[in-house]
Amino acid sequence: MSYSPYENGPEHAPENASAPAPHSLRSAAHVLLAHDVGLLVIRLGVGLIVAARGAQHLFGWWGGLGIDKTAVAFAQFGYPAPKAMAVIAGIAETFGGLGLAVGLLTPLAGAAVAGTMANAVAASTPLGYFGGFEFPLLVGVGAAGLALSGAGRISLDAFLPVLRSQRLIYGIALLVLAAILATVTILLSKN
Repeated sequence: MSYSPYENGPEHAPENASAPAPHSLRSAAHVLLAHDVGLLVIRLGVGLIVAARGAQHLFGWWGGLGIDKTAVAFAQFGYPAPKAMAVIAGIAETFGGLGLAVGLLTPLAGAAVAGTMANAVAASTPLGYFGGFEFPLLVGVGAAGLALSGAGRISLDAFLPVLRSQRLIYGIALLVLAAILATVTILLSKN
């Protein structure tokens, strides 16, 4: 006996009932692959840009300031313990960026980068939007989005049982923590 969604069989289907849709080219497998590839591209772009900036701050690579000159800049922005803050920011950028790029602990990496970018936005606000804080804002929003969405299946997180299936609550919780820490840091720099 064949299954029919109609009580008395398909021959008793209402005339306006539509037939099941044929197999779509936009099937779940195609959509999932497209999403995973899209997430990979965003992760690589945001992650490698931020990691390179963090390496400039920490090590002076690629024409960067290095930790001592970055600490001087942090002091000018009013951060207490500027060298410690410069190290924390450099580590968050370098390792958060690398984590995003390879998709490892993505909610944590995304939140670390987003929190660091919140401080960068606050520090560059006096410069205005264009040529000022639009770039750290864009990077921060991208990192926050990745913290919420997860890395996708083309990532190291796909091999971790806890993160294999991204839970929105992980990203939300870590972004709330990052927002609290960023707010405290920004308020300390204003005193």
